[in-house]
Amino acid sequence: MSTADDPRWWRSAVIYQIYPRSFADGNGDGIGDIAGVRARLDHLAALGVDAVWFSPWYPSPMADAGYDIADHRGIDPIFGTLAEAEALITDAHRHGIRVIVDVVPNHCSDAHPWFQAALAGGPGAPERELFWFRAGRGPGGSLPPTDWVSPFGGPTWTRTTDPDGTPGDWYLHLFAPEQPDFNWEHPRVRAEFEDILRFWLDRGVDGIRIDSAAMLAKDPALPDAGPDQSPFVDQDEVHEIYRSWRRLTDAYPGGRALIGEVWLPDQQRFANYLRPDELHAAFNFDFLGCAWDATALRACVDATLAAHAPVDAPATWVLSNHDVTRHVTRYGRTDTTFSFAAKREGIPTDLELGTRRARAAALLSLALPGAAYVYQGEELGLWEVEDIPYELRQDPMWERSGRIDPGRDGCRVPLPWSGDTPPFGFSPDGVTTAPWLPQPADWKDRTVRAQTGDPHSMLELYRTAIAIRRTDPALGDGTLTWLPAPDRVLAVGRAPGFACLVNLSDTAVPLPDHERLLLASGPLDDGRLPPDTAVWLRTR
Repeated sequence: MSTADDPRWWRSAVIYQIYPRSFADGNGDGIGDIAGVRARLDHLAALGVDAVWFSPWYPSPMADAGYDIADHRGIDPIFGTLAEAEALITDAHRHGIRVIVDVVPNHCSDAHPWFQAALAGGPGAPERELFWFRAGRGPGGSLPPTDWVSPFGGPTWTRTTDPDGTPGDWYLHLFAPEQPDFNWEHPRVRAEFEDILRFWLDRGVDGIRIDSAAMLAKDPALPDAGPDQSPFVDQDEVHEIYRSWRRLTDAYPGGRALIGEVWLPDQQRFANYLRPDELHAAFNFDFLGCAWDATALRACVDATLAAHAPVDAPATWVLSNHDVTRHVTRYGRTDTTFSFAAKREGIPTDLELGTRRARAAALLSLALPGAAYVYQGEELGLWEVEDIPYELRQDPMWERSGRIDPGRDGCRVPLPWSGDTPPFGFSPDGVTTAPWLPQPADWKDRTVRAQTGDPHSMLELYRTAIAIRRTDPALGDGTLTWLPAPDRVLAVGRAPGFACLVNLSDTAVPLPDHERLLLASGPLDDGRLPPDTAVWLRTR
């Protein structure tokens, strides 16, 4: 269903995530930028997406690939200028594509003026109240204030040095030490971010994606972490922040949306963020991490829709993003789930099997009720790059985990656009500067140019599926019915007259009675649906 004129577009949209460093390089320095995106908008228009979401493009020392932000109202020079960003928003709208920008409210960069003032001012400086500065425990305050462990691995507190050179207070950083956490109990922090939202909404952005949305509020008593409830994740006080943001965005015309990154195991707690006066949507990480298994997938879909229904929020379906192992790789492994704790190097992978399953998963995700997200390169069938030389890795997860977690660089490798050798058209013709992360030589068959016009390519599968989705009234927002199907086969019914079948069994199965085959993720076997294959059907 087309969302072009729908003020509730976010309920049905296909949203494409752009990781700016790796999408396209316009100035030849080997790093993706706004000029590169503007030059490649035709690709997004041909793909048929309704909106693009940009990972952070703000001024940053890049300690965490731009998620350590020094100024939410500017553009980092490696990406371009604010004027270029404004032109990009206009260009995207001209192509019928809405724009979503990332906001990171949990923390900032240690280069942020507020934090620099907090350090320079020493104990008692008013700027320290904007963060979490606390005295240490133990003799001489030598131990951190809590035992909290970072999602990146390692400690969450770093000790400062006072202006006289003596050891001082500690400051909280749930992620890297270069990312101090804001204190959301302080009214100045709340006012600052409301102004940041207005800054971008005034420039015409259609949505705000909220990083680490469940982590803003902390238990002010700063207790040690317990087994049941985290003192820094999903605190009840966070909901008033989003009620305030919802009032702000609702005052703008054209259907502006707030979309949260909410990693929570409890579906009911997750749904609390989607109440009618809070966020419009949130990412469905349960689906992303679900095993390639019919029973598990059906249970995940049912639980997701059941959690969203009481708050009348749209479900979102995500297969990959800039933080997780690409699903072509995941689906080619014995364990097809995803979790950060299980990420390791050297896991055997069958990329042919993973690609076949990824094609089927694309049709499933685009057939389910709600909005669908496509991470850049997913439409090309890119796999996780797992052989990046150690000296070229940049993700802090790699070092902070003691080099146990391979990090997230492998899903952030620059896209291949054309040609037979790296950089595959990522940079302008004639440029010899290498991309900021190396591309596999085997991606020569995965470029946009190589796949365009090939009816069997991943790119043309995505283009066709999204085109059908835009015109078929059964798809997008709505409900589903589970249709009768053989064991280990999912059969999704959407009214009027649409069905998606996915065969997760080991044998080919007959297709049900239908009027017409709309699309298949792979060739049929004498009219039967092979394993790890999906079809869209027009039903009677």
